[in-house]
Amino acid sequence: MAGDLVRVEETLRSSVTTDDRYLTEIASHLILAGGKRQRPAFSVLAAGTSFGEARPAAMEVIAGGVSVELVHLGSLYHDDVMDDAITRRTVESVNARWGNLKAILAGDFLLAKASEIAASLGTEVAGLLAATIGKLCEGQVAELEHTFDAARTEDQYLTSIAGKTAALFATACRIGALVGELPREQVDALTLFGQRYGMAFQIVDDILDVIATDEQLGKPAGHDLIEGVYTLPVLRTLAHDPGPLPELLGRALDEEEMAKARDHVRQSGQVGSALQTAQAYVNCGSSESCRATAISNDGNGACAACYQANSWSCANDNGCQKRWETLACCANAGGGTLSACNSSKTTYENCVKGKATVCASVREACMPPLPDPSDGGIVDAGMDSGVFEWC
Repeated sequence: MAGDLVRVEETLRSSVTTDDRYLTEIASHLILAGGKRQRPAFSVLAAGTSFGEARPAAMEVIAGGVSVELVHLGSLYHDDVMDDAITRRTVESVNARWGNLKAILAGDFLLAKASEIAASLGTEVAGLLAATIGKLCEGQVAELEHTFDAARTEDQYLTSIAGKTAALFATACRIGALVGELPREQVDALTLFGQRYGMAFQIVDDILDVIATDEQLGKPAGHDLIEGVYTLPVLRTLAHDPGPLPELLGRALDEEEMAKARDHVRQSGQVGSALQTAQAYVNCGSSESCRATAISNDGNGACAACYQANSWSCANDNGCQKRWETLACCANAGGGTLSACNSSKTTYENCVKGKATVCASVREACMPPLPDPSDGGIVDAGMDSGVFEWC
């Protein structure tokens, strides 16, 4: 795998090299700044699932992963223009260094190169990548539609991140599977995995914007609040423990006001609730009942009562209810009922249909404790490829 990622890096750099040294410099800026390369890694790993042993990826698989990463990079160029960002990946952003016009054109160039590579891999891959770029735009527009909108719903938030983030992870897996000539059933399963991972990834990324530092993120923390993008932990706090947020949100904030809003969200307990929803996307696979339960604001009162009856402490009834959402998801997806929590605190098998035990322990797997940001737990979880290794 490490050798394949070296080849990805080499192909990325060569794919944006042109006769125009100036364009090459701008187009290569974020490539040279580094990155985890999760999306091309997913393409390589998806293709490799057909082998019983590790072996170098075919060049077509590397090319497919590079096409996805170029789309991601092009979207970052455009995002930084829209956000008027100053830094990206600890380096000066393209728009800050060369201006908005050049950043937009360079982003377009990266998308064009991605499309060119995808076209070389066949009509299905080319069509898939084009459709994915469209989904990215739809997701971003859905976000822009609700900037500074304190009435934004969780469903609207999830619809936006499904387009702007999860779609590209799903496509990374699907392209790897298609180019690797896997059976169609396996292609679809890997696509679903990428989509679910992408949803969890974005929720964790939004949590990090609330709890991490500028240095940990490699970009300004709290930026979403400044830009009026209210993410899951903020929406949950508004719903269950609003505090000063109604007076702060819905308008532009200065740094002091942003810090006040961040502090309240961190202290409200809803960061843990949002993290549980991210975990639900990973644990519950394709079950739509999982999604419906994980985003529910109503829940089931009996769940919180059961939580308290078993003497598992929480700050308030709302916190209890939200911490039980993942268990509710497990019950629904596995064909069970929430009453199971009354009879067993330690085991809950078959959390996901057709899968082996996922929630081996209700308390430890369905309701993992929130890692302490001071020791890097959640930060490492979000920044590394194994998003939920802490669990």
